[in-house]
Amino acid sequence: MNEHVTQVRFAKPATGLPTAETWAFSHDPLPEPKEGEVSIRLHYLSIDPAMKGWITNKRSYIESVPLGEVMRGFGVGEVIASRTDYFQVGDFCTGFTGIQTHATLDGRTLRKVDPQLAPLSRYMGGLGMTGFTGYFGLLDIGKPQAGETVVVSSAAGAVGHVVCQIARLKGCRVVGIAGGPDKCRYLREELELDAVIDYRAGSLGEALSAAAPDGIDVYFDGVGGETLDAVLARINRHARIVLCGAVSQYGQLENMVGPGNYMQLIAQSGLMQGFTMRDYIKRMPEAFVELLTWEKQGKLKFREHIVEGIEQFPQAVDMLYRGENHGKLMLKLV
Repeated sequence: MNEHVTQVRFAKPATGLPTAETWAFSHDPLPEPKEGEVSIRLHYLSIDPAMKGWITNKRSYIESVPLGEVMRGFGVGEVIASRTDYFQVGDFCTGFTGIQTHATLDGRTLRKVDPQLAPLSRYMGGLGMTGFTGYFGLLDIGKPQAGETVVVSSAAGAVGHVVCQIARLKGCRVVGIAGGPDKCRYLREELELDAVIDYRAGSLGEALSAAAPDGIDVYFDGVGGETLDAVLARINRHARIVLCGAVSQYGQLENMVGPGNYMQLIAQSGLMQGFTMRDYIKRMPEAFVELLTWEKQGKLKFREHIVEGIEQFPQAVDMLYRGENHGKLMLKLV
């Protein structure tokens, strides 16, 4: 195979959020697949908040990306060569492919997908890890009941907008928190949430009290920091706090700020639990079928923010951490 391959490598540690200097581009030949391996041409690459954690040395759910190696990332693409009976040339698959235009990988690390069921981009978003994250986090840990109040931070983001819609499907009162008028308008007009808060527009605590006058039963947290504190001050008895991310802290992982109002978890017999998709790998087909069914029924709609070209990776990462993406952010390569 004489494929022209472009890779993004982890070139320089970042003390805060990644910058252009964090990454380097390389061009290496695509290795021929060995027994059990496949070579794929990537169509889409996922841009995820977890990327900052993947390039730090702090203890986490997965090992750090070594300096100089291809940056970790999810991708979806087409098999162009195979030495495994499971994958045939022309099949499509997804998994940890790395941020590169082509890859040769162990076939056992990849999951086959069907582009006839949904567009390939869906497998990076609503029908991929972000959709699964929202599904399991809300339903397994949050356990929302009809009539309860569910608050979602980063509500217009890749995971948040899925969580908001599932909570509505379950008959809950849903309050979305987002930054800026465009995102808030989307939550209010397109997702039709019961209340929307622009955290940049004034006192978050006062806005929460007004939007959730009967208190908060479930909180799906993607930001941490002051937002988590403000919610904890207003939780109801037996509230469930789902910790999915802490984007407000990613620029200061060496000196993170924890919740000051955690005593409310004791006073209200509340539960606060974190999770990653590592907890639910074997149950992904369940989430896929449910989410796809809801989409086909018109009960769920996925928002995607697509940037063209692998050369835009540094700018896309910047966009993500500045909160400029609208829905699931990804790169389109083909």
